[in-house]
Amino acid sequence: MVGLCERAAAMELITNWSEVFARGGVTLALLMLCSVVALAIVFERTFTLVLFLRRADRLADDVSRHLGKGALADARLRCERDTSPLAEVLLEAMSRLERAGREGVPAALERGRQRLLIDLRRHLWLLGTVGATAPFVGLFGTVVGIMEAFRAIGVQKHAGIEIVGPGIAEALVATAAGILVAVIALVFYNAFQSRLSRVAIELRLSLEEFAEDLDDCFTRGPTRTSTPPSENA
Repeated sequence: MVGLCERAAAMELITNWSEVFARGGVTLALLMLCSVVALAIVFERTFTLVLFLRRADRLADDVSRHLGKGALADARLRCERDTSPLAEVLLEAMSRLERAGREGVPAALERGRQRLLIDLRRHLWLLGTVGATAPFVGLFGTVVGIMEAFRAIGVQKHAGIEIVGPGIAEALVATAAGILVAVIALVFYNAFQSRLSRVAIELRLSLEEFAEDLDDCFTRGPTRTSTPPSENA
């Protein structure tokens, strides 16, 4: 008996939600699409950022250790074996050092840092756009719902809850959905912006430390013999 009651309650809940989505109309479908896009960006950028930071920290530690020993060849080999975007920046700085001397290294590192930040901020504009436009999409649905309510009054020649109810329900659902999608998108957008601002500072400090280690290694002169690094790329 309890199982039947639970199934009946579940079916009633599904029916109620089906009615809610039906009342939302095209506006709710558009907002659902925006929410799917926003969540996809959140998961993709989170995975990319976590993976980048993990590999960048490991690479920076290995390269710093090699340069501290004067093993410039080992440091280069470590970067060549790594597929992290940071490895390309470090390799470019080493090549710049060999071609033009130490004067061109800071500029090469800064250009690489800016490219990394541009890549890490990819698609975030879509998240901000969803957060900024979702309330207006919901407002559009609100206006459409109210217009539908007045149209029903004009057709039936009298007002009543059974007449204006469907239009008002569509308006309220669209408003609530627009606000909910906007809040979620803006929360994650601001969280990403805050985290990336910190990453930009940490990346600049790390590259400055690399430039100092590279300069010291270049001044002392790299070791002529080197052994392949044992770290996993």
